[in-house]
Amino acid sequence: MSRKFRQLAAPAAALAGAAASAAWFRRHYLRWGATDAETVGTLPGDEFLPNPHLQATRAVTVRAPAEAVWPWLAQMGQGRGGFYSYDFLENLLGLDIHSTDRIHHEWQDIQAGDHVHLAPAASSDLQVARVDTGSALVFRVPPDSPPGPFDFTWAFVLRPLPDGTTRLLVRERYAYRRWWTVCMVEAVQVASFIMSRRMLQGIRIRAEGQA
Repeated sequence: MSRKFRQLAAPAAALAGAAASAAWFRRHYLRWGATDAETVGTLPGDEFLPNPHLQATRAVTVRAPAEAVWPWLAQMGQGRGGFYSYDFLENLLGLDIHSTDRIHHEWQDIQAGDHVHLAPAASSDLQVARVDTGSALVFRVPPDSPPGPFDFTWAFVLRPLPDGTTRLLVRERYAYRRWWTVCMVEAVQVASFIMSRRMLQGIRIRAEGQA
């Protein structure tokens, strides 16, 4: 083995190891908590973006029936029940999020076509695209909004299990409109994983406590 080869081998091995680690981490944060079947299976809301460039499916088991989980989903939104994640991080960005610890009956009647705020600015609204009461709630970028760098859907799905528990799945789908959007979304997905993981845990804790 030549000296030059030995000099190149170590950096190449380190680069290959870093690439493998990055690929493993990406696969982990895009499907945290979800089974293989849940990751590749069709969910309500997929019909709005049938050919996404990127999909993330995350899940958690809630030790409560679906009817105890649904009210927490129905009241999500800025100026409503919040998103049950790290409020202090969201508020550092001026999002004015305050996650509630109780069910508000005045926020339960959510309908397709309604708008839900992500932040105080109206430009941050998502439209309710689908409501299957007790089982699925899907948000999307309003079709009549000015075209942004990507189209987006955000689906929350409840699947009751025979033992009385519920699988809560959250799926994000992105369809890129600009060549550079992939860089933006890939970077955002790390933060999305951190916030979504906390959100799933926050919903689980609240639903189990209410049940």
